[in-house]
Amino acid sequence: MKTKGAILWNFNEPWSIEEIEIGDPREGEVKVQIEAAGMCHSDHHLVTGAIPMAGFPVLGGHEGAGIITETGPGVRGLEVGDHVVMSFVPSCGQCPSCREGMHNLCDLGALSLGGASASDGSFRVTANGRNAFPMCLLGTFSPYAVVNQMSVVKIDTAIPFELACIVGCGVPTGYGSATTIADVRPGEDVAIVGLGGVGMAALQGAVNSGARHVLVVEPVEWKRDQAVKFGASAGFATIEAATAGAAEITAGRMCKKVIVTVGELKGQDVDKYMGITAKGGTCVLTAMGAMTEDQTTLNTSMLCLLQKTLKGSLFGGGNPQYDIGLMLSLYRAGRLNLDDMVTREYALEQVNDGYRDMLAGRNIRGIIRFTDADR
Repeated sequence: MKTKGAILWNFNEPWSIEEIEIGDPREGEVKVQIEAAGMCHSDHHLVTGAIPMAGFPVLGGHEGAGIITETGPGVRGLEVGDHVVMSFVPSCGQCPSCREGMHNLCDLGALSLGGASASDGSFRVTANGRNAFPMCLLGTFSPYAVVNQMSVVKIDTAIPFELACIVGCGVPTGYGSATTIADVRPGEDVAIVGLGGVGMAALQGAVNSGARHVLVVEPVEWKRDQAVKFGASAGFATIEAATAGAAEITAGRMCKKVIVTVGELKGQDVDKYMGITAKGGTCVLTAMGAMTEDQTTLNTSMLCLLQKTLKGSLFGGGNPQYDIGLMLSLYRAGRLNLDDMVTREYALEQVNDGYRDMLAGRNIRGIIRFTDADR
């Protein structure tokens, strides 16, 4: 079928709305009519080259929610009319990683940036006669997507698409970074560095885990103000100010858990994040820098002598097939505030405006809302 999508033709160029062609679903695949797509910072990393896809053109978007309109042979547990959320990490349940309980590290994730279908290694999307590389094999910056059944999760039809779309990546990534990777315990003091969608979700995960004080670090003042809605105790514009504030609030003991959710991670800042981390504490990096960057500033003596832990986090250490539903059940129970996380809606043609707003700090999470005019 012919439709349209936001295409990237080269690094450091704007997204271009182009006619694209999407193939029919094959073995184990479904076609989804996308209703809403989240505008995650990771898609901007495609523009800068911090996350390099296997080639161009790239079809953007890895957060999305919609309705299944067609199923291929061999699809189980899904049918036409189901409402689904797209998961940016697949979960096959069979590979060694999945069998060890690390569904977020499913071995099929190695294919995510390659562009070719996990089903048979062929391409599903073309743009201007060339094979297109959909972000995370999803490509939600289009009104339609053909994806593997391992990359969708069925959800309740009562959940609004504009909220459901962000639980495919940002929400469980942040929430799980607090609850699972950092393992925040009742009474612990926590710092969250960076208040985009991932950071606000991490903040809520820390609060729901029983943290005593949750300090937030964010240069944009209105985001610090918004953080109060999600349970923040105090806000600081810089990591240096937060470190001084943490020393005062915790009587010098600092924060037992630190979760870094900045839009772009710089290796030179890692030691600053470790500086606000308490003795015996854990610092979690839930942020991406350029894949080519391999220089990090870290005082290894203090890491050893104070027995601190530095950890990475992907999808909050969760299982997409379970955690996406968990996030939505928490939302329906009033324990997870998704409504205030979505701050602006855009048409597909406004995708570049949305990313300018994100970079300027005007959004917590922007989304693209598709209408019948886009079909």
